[in-house]
Amino acid sequence: MPTRLPDRYLTPEDLVELFELPSVETLYQWRRKRIGPRGFRVGRYIRYDPDHVHAWVKSQMEGAAA
Repeated sequence: MPTRLPDRYLTPEDLVELFELPSVETLYQWRRKRIGPRGFRVGRYIRYDPDHVHAWVKSQMEGAAA
């Protein structure tokens, strides 16, 4: 994962590419289970704050090290 994420809100497609996920459906499943990065709605679209994505990745890395 790059150390610097874009200075804009990320789309689900951005995260699929970033994390090399199989599809956006994976993100939607994570969202339903509340295990993925925190997203928010803009109308009917979901967006992710790069700072929240970075914090989520750090928490995942810390959990894996334990």
